[in-house]
Amino acid sequence: MSRFLVQFLRPAVSHGGSVFLTTKNFFRLNIYRNIAINMGATKTKIFTEKQNKLAQMMKALGHPARIAIIQQLVKSNTCINGDLVEELGLAQATISQHLKELKNVGLIQGTIDGTSVCYCIDGKMWKQYRKELEAFFVPYVENCC
Repeated sequence: MSRFLVQFLRPAVSHGGSVFLTTKNFFRLNIYRNIAINMGATKTKIFTEKQNKLAQMMKALGHPARIAIIQQLVKSNTCINGDLVEELGLAQATISQHLKELKNVGLIQGTIDGTSVCYCIDGKMWKQYRKELEAFFVPYVENCC
């Protein structure tokens, strides 16, 4: 436990070695937690639009479930949500959340087919992702370390 929290919790009520937060300290702890979270927020305004866009693209690809979903969609060329659940062995809710994230960045598109949604790769965005990632990974000559 950090020294800050130890000092902060010292006024808490103690019974037999266990620390119980008083209501006042609980609210103070939540305030400090919120300050810490807000201080850690990304300052996107100091970066270029291109840097922010690339970061969003990479974030969308930053989860192994999303990578697996994309690989499955590329492999099958189209896919129904239920098929992904069976193929990947993840819960329906988990698959749906990851599909939503991928759809939000435009990498996939979905069309309603009766009671299910058929998802596929958005070809235009796929090409754009590829172009942006190729531009990011410029040739690098090792001459350090």
